[in-house]
Amino acid sequence: MLDSAVTIENETSSRVALSDAAVALLRRLQGIHGPLMFHQSGGCCDGSSPMCFPAGDFMTSAQDVLLGRFDLAEPGEEPQPIEFWMSSEQFAYWSHTHLTVDVVPGRGSGFSVEAPEGVRFLIRSRLMETAEPFA
Repeated sequence: MLDSAVTIENETSSRVALSDAAVALLRRLQGIHGPLMFHQSGGCCDGSSPMCFPAGDFMTSAQDVLLGRFDLAEPGEEPQPIEFWMSSEQFAYWSHTHLTVDVVPGRGSGFSVEAPEGVRFLIRSRLMETAEPFA
């Protein structure tokens, strides 16, 4: 499991992590697509799954919250940053949870870079003991 760096002001705990399977897949996908990013919109169907895009292909705005930043690099490699964004509306509902991005068999959205791989990213969540609701 890889926890993200804390990116929300005044917080001390990571809000998002990657499973080992997600890290392995993301390293492979970065080799194909270059730098990547996640966005969690909270819409219905595939919109409720974390979507992975080439960095910069999805434009974030003031309506999005940067939940975490990862470095996928192996020791001794150049940094391989990947950010995890969520719409502020969705974060209002999930502000009390810690999210783990995992990988499961099956096709997700055609817009997310893992779709051709026959797998999809999935969020697993647990309650955070120290999180204060998002204001």
